[in-house]
Amino acid sequence: MAAPSEAPQSRRERRAKPALSRAGIVATSVALVESEGLERVTMRRLAQELDTGPASLYVYFRNTAELHAAVLDELLGKVDLGPVADHGPWRERLIDILTSYIQVLYEYPSLARSALVARPRGEHYLALLEGLLTLLKSGGIDGERAGWAVDLLLQFATTAAAEHGSRRQAPDAQEDWTAFTEALRSASPERYPHLAATGDDLFTGAPGERRTWIFQVLLNGILTAPAPDAIRL
Repeated sequence: MAAPSEAPQSRRERRAKPALSRAGIVATSVALVESEGLERVTMRRLAQELDTGPASLYVYFRNTAELHAAVLDELLGKVDLGPVADHGPWRERLIDILTSYIQVLYEYPSLARSALVARPRGEHYLALLEGLLTLLKSGGIDGERAGWAVDLLLQFATTAAAEHGSRRQAPDAQEDWTAFTEALRSASPERYPHLAATGDDLFTGAPGERRTWIFQVLLNGILTAPAPDAIRL
């Protein structure tokens, strides 16, 4: 004789679902990013994870873009802002923070691409801006020049991280790089004399060295370029 089926569980005996909250939704989204990637963090997928309906999530986030911005802000909490309070040359400390920012985005390639258009406005992003502005002021850069400088520096850092992540995820990345380097190194000296003369100099330096050099170039330009007021008509 078949065993009797279990009696249906009373609703009163079921474990209550935890109440939805903005912080809880973001925490679940971060876990999904780490396990499945940002592309999988949709309202429908998130609702399944939280055992609720997608409509419930729109109470906390207007759309997926706003949710992704909140996820980005949460992960920006990993950026090391310690150099703000350290001693030493302000440039080096500034570059250390920007490097930490890039490395956080390196961990999440899809998030790096999203950061190009996301508009985070949480505490971690505000703390990042405050730290960068503090160090720029230490170097004599403040006011509108500092505002434009932060935009430029973060734009480069975000673009560099997004490019790195896209290349790393490309299935034929190594083959493409090999073909690219071979094309440049085999350039005809008669037709491309400067390219041929430069040769391997195009590929010297570790990624970190190149990145630091670019930041130094940007900072030199920020310090010496005309003030924003000077270029207005």
